[in-house]
Amino acid sequence: MITDKTECNNPLFGRILTAMVTPFTENGDVDYELAIKLSNYLFENGSDGIVLCGTTGESPTLSWSEQHDLFVAVKGSLDSSCKVLVGTGSNCTSEAVKATKKAYDSGADGALVVVPYYNKPPQEGLYKHFSSVANAAKDLPLMLYNIPGRTGCNLLPDTVKKLMDFSNILCIKAASGRIEEVTELRAACGPKLTIYSGDDSLLLPMMSVGAVGVVSVASHLVGTQLKEMISFFLNGEVSNALEIHEKLQPLFKGLFVTTNPIPIKAALELLGWKVGSPRNPLTPLNKEQKENLSKIIQNLSL
Repeated sequence: MITDKTECNNPLFGRILTAMVTPFTENGDVDYELAIKLSNYLFENGSDGIVLCGTTGESPTLSWSEQHDLFVAVKGSLDSSCKVLVGTGSNCTSEAVKATKKAYDSGADGALVVVPYYNKPPQEGLYKHFSSVANAAKDLPLMLYNIPGRTGCNLLPDTVKKLMDFSNILCIKAASGRIEEVTELRAACGPKLTIYSGDDSLLLPMMSVGAVGVVSVASHLVGTQLKEMISFFLNGEVSNALEIHEKLQPLFKGLFVTTNPIPIKAALELLGWKVGSPRNPLTPLNKEQKENLSKIIQNLSL
């Protein structure tokens, strides 16, 4: 349920949300049983919440029915204190509206709604798109998702400011790759907009200018370390937070040596999680990259 928008000392969705991979069986079907096991492991190891069917979850190759079934399986297995958000974005407004309504009806804790991709709408089009989704969502909390490197379209802070008139638009995943994005959003929207870093490597820098946490890929592997880093930072122990930030940089880079989620799926496989290969048109990590990733994992004693 929506609460009043306030300075987010205690963010609605917590500090660490894992953008979870979608496990596949050997024949390419969604492995719901393994998804349940993985989501519970993540919750027990640093994650405050789980984001399903986002970029890392390979939403472009999941059918709407697979996405719904995945949410139902995972949400039903987790402790109620673990927030579960589901990706409901689309470059078709009517599809995004329909998916968001279904998320509301199914009991999601929130929805991650990406900027429409490929068709590159102007800012007025983006405003109308998110307005339609917000109206359809009723009181379901929404997280906007700005990732221009994938969508080819940048959601500007002034447009986000206009969207703050909707009481259920509470936060944004800032994944432009620019630390300045946080400052620009805060200047436009004030402290009532909760900002999450969309990049693990920028988590600490973005928190220093007002972000509250991260929608993370690396938390599949180092959730407890990320939680410790955030705790150090919030307690004013910046040097300790910086030490963890620097220690994890090779992993952050290794997990984005090629298109996400190719490396994180390979890393999970290396650690015994049989999550399967990505669906086409994505391909498995090549031999050299996998060897380098294995060395990083060994060096961190994961």
